[in-house]
Amino acid sequence: MHDHVHHRRGSGHLRPLVWGLVITFVFALVEAVGGWLSGSLALLGDAGHMATDSLSLGLGAVAALLAQRPADRAMSFGWGRAEVLAAIVNAVFMILIVIGICVAAVGRLRNPQPVAGGTVMLIALIGLAVNLLVAWTLHRGEQTLNIRGALLHVMGDLLGSVAALISGAVIYFTGWTPVDPLLSLLICLLILFSSLRLLRDAVDVLMERVPRELSLPVVSDTMVDVDGVRSVHDLHIWRLDSSTISLSAHIVVDDLRAWPAVLERLRETLIVRFDIEHITLQPEPIHP
Repeated sequence: MHDHVHHRRGSGHLRPLVWGLVITFVFALVEAVGGWLSGSLALLGDAGHMATDSLSLGLGAVAALLAQRPADRAMSFGWGRAEVLAAIVNAVFMILIVIGICVAAVGRLRNPQPVAGGTVMLIALIGLAVNLLVAWTLHRGEQTLNIRGALLHVMGDLLGSVAALISGAVIYFTGWTPVDPLLSLLICLLILFSSLRLLRDAVDVLMERVPRELSLPVVSDTMVDVDGVRSVHDLHIWRLDSSTISLSAHIVVDDLRAWPAVLERLRETLIVRFDIEHITLQPEPIHP
């Protein structure tokens, strides 16, 4: 017996990605010019984040568009994992950017360069406002792995703007230029942690790992406690995509004639207790 609900996403997942793409691409150009004129590594790094944000948001928009496609003969589960693949690409891309900025920051610590603190503060303040707007737009949508991947880039930019703003102020009032690469290194560590976590979650989906918020033994014991169920075996729980958890199992029952009622009780238990709606259950009689 197969009982499931296929989730189809509408334009609500696509719209925030498109808006974020337009906003970040325009401001990336502004920050790049400002960082080059002022000589600020923090500002140039933030501009680099914004540029990659545009790419990640574009990738996310394409993935969200693919995820809306219905299942067909070749893709019987649909295209939902396109968003998972986009999240992996975004996470790996962000890790590479972090490595590049860290290398540049170490080089800047060894050979300090003059920085125009006032220009840095002005552009970083505008960048902070832009990143807050984009982050708010993305946060309003459902937190799929795809949206999380795009939001990771935006949050990296937001932290980069804060770092640029602080470093610009310190340089403007004290003239201490090492603060610029030091803050860049600190922000890189924060972004690296979030990138690795997103990468782990995306790989979990591709490897069909039991969702981290669920326990296979607990789910099995709960199913066995349902009236009419004698035992459960061949139990599998995995994510089809960011928002859909699937379960399949063989159910040994006391009486096959009572299976429709047992199935309904199992289905209600799995939905209410564990929020699992994509369910495939096979009844089996008790062996003599």
